[in-house]
Amino acid sequence: MEERKGRRLVLFPLPLQGHINPMLELANILHLKGFSITIIHTHFNSLNPSTYPHFTFHSIPDGLSESEAATKDLVLLVSLLNAKCIEPFRECLVRLLSDASEEPVACLISDVIHFFTESVADSLKIPRIVLRTGGASSFAVFAAFSLLREKGYLPIQESRLEEPVTEFPPIKVKDLPLINRCITEEYSKLVSGLSNGAKASCGVIFNTFEDLEEHALARINQELPNIPIFPIGPFHKFYPTSSSSDLFSIDHSCISWLDTQAPKSVVYISFGSIAAMKEAEFSEIAWGLANSNQPFLWVVRPGLVQASEPFLSGFLETLNGRGHIVKWAPQKEVLAHPAIGAFWTHNGWNSTLESVCEGVPMICMPCFTDQMVNARFASDGWKVGLQLENGMERGEIERTIRKLVVEKEGEEIRERALKLKEKANLCFKQGGSSYQSLDGLVKHILLLESVVFQSQSH
Repeated sequence: MEERKGRRLVLFPLPLQGHINPMLELANILHLKGFSITIIHTHFNSLNPSTYPHFTFHSIPDGLSESEAATKDLVLLVSLLNAKCIEPFRECLVRLLSDASEEPVACLISDVIHFFTESVADSLKIPRIVLRTGGASSFAVFAAFSLLREKGYLPIQESRLEEPVTEFPPIKVKDLPLINRCITEEYSKLVSGLSNGAKASCGVIFNTFEDLEEHALARINQELPNIPIFPIGPFHKFYPTSSSSDLFSIDHSCISWLDTQAPKSVVYISFGSIAAMKEAEFSEIAWGLANSNQPFLWVVRPGLVQASEPFLSGFLETLNGRGHIVKWAPQKEVLAHPAIGAFWTHNGWNSTLESVCEGVPMICMPCFTDQMVNARFASDGWKVGLQLENGMERGEIERTIRKLVVEKEGEEIRERALKLKEKANLCFKQGGSSYQSLDGLVKHILLLESVVFQSQSH
């Protein structure tokens, strides 16, 4: 723990699982660097302050109705939050800034998708840094949507799906970060908000590291020449903690089950906190796993598929203990376990980065948006995984698992994954790229604050 700086940072996460965790990990890192931390959070997916006793929490109403809060339409949800949180957020920030009993606020760190925070921060003359919780490669693609339209890649044409996007190797047209390959007006607004929000900020923090996304980071530096960028990931390796802000209850029974399995033999399957699938797809996955003859640990959270319970109980009986199913797993602990041989993932950025950090080869099955980009980089860029390109068919699933866990090609992929893991381990050691970038971020925050202080005192 560094000496206290007598300065407070206000952090505001987007209230979705994949965004909350990195923001709280960043909060831990900056607390370690001597800053006091205040977290503003919405009633929707509300946080539990007792998990982080060293932070101060303020909850704001988000104005979501019951049906709005239950929507499965992520674009709609994010749009509603951006519209309805403006006043409650402003009022909360005004109270924090005027509270003489607290340390002065040095700056606001907001999720880049909370783009409404830009006007609030400007009006209150508080510096605003944004956190991009996803990867730099997908951010670079989002920032280039107008270019992709100009070049004719967008909107996507079915006849061009396999064509390479020459400006962004190794991405193909089908990997462009959309939902169902459609680009609605609401989605376009979201993407331009994300891009413009970064351009109007005092800096962008990325949960990534130079050796992983060097080309994307260089491109972003060119696109945002006046905005400093800080790749200081992987956050979870910088500050390993037992604190968790999972929105689901974790089942730790899987760790003792993994302890009974042979090294590098188990396929771990988790499709994140949001994805849903049809029963037919679910069945193909189950029988593909069974037919591969590899032990597997499968996360089947509530809402992943309808009517899974009766099927699963009968299915597991046929496997003689070779499969273990839980509703939610302690993923970082699972991926670090010596029994894990492969990770079948939806390629959300947190999962992709956690797999890279443990040197675990991936079976890539992206669902939407940035997952498409992450999966293509994992399989064709860093070459640490195989992508299920032809849908979910049990024969294809069985072949892919065996190729990755048993065959020669899998050995080569594992070697590359372990080399990438070494690079991930070095970047946050003293002198490493993320270590230096974090030092740069701390200096930048203190400089921003001194500029604001001077302007207010004149």
